[in-house]
Amino acid sequence: MQSIMSISFYDAKVATTIEEATEMHGRIVADYKNGETIHWGIADNSTNEILGTLGYYRGFKNEVGELGCVLKPAFYGKGFMSKAMKLAFDFGKNELKLKRIVAITSQDNKKAIQLLERLNFRMTRKLEDNELEFEHDFQNTPL
Repeated sequence: MQSIMSISFYDAKVATTIEEATEMHGRIVADYKNGETIHWGIADNSTNEILGTLGYYRGFKNEVGELGCVLKPAFYGKGFMSKAMKLAFDFGKNELKLKRIVAITSQDNKKAIQLLERLNFRMTRKLEDNELEFEHDFQNTPL
């Protein structure tokens, strides 16, 4: 659990202790069992090290999924998140039958904003707490 502390999040809060990370994992599992989320680990195939996570959160009402992701900083810029996001897109469109994907990030997270823009997300609105909401519409936007 210690090796994934920096990527252990729930509701935009990062775990600061093993106990918090364990509790967050339990909540993620419960959400999955209730059909409210689906969450994946991102691993390096050569080492099986968990590098990050991504998933659809907050349910799938109205054919919309909120996609969130986190990656250990040592692996930024190496294509792991781009590949994972494309796989999550495919799953969302073909398995979950989503029409739109929403992603929220900090205005200060330039790397995340660049990734979302490369994947044809468009910024739809500014939110509280210095956050931006982005959207990808499968019906009107190619991947």
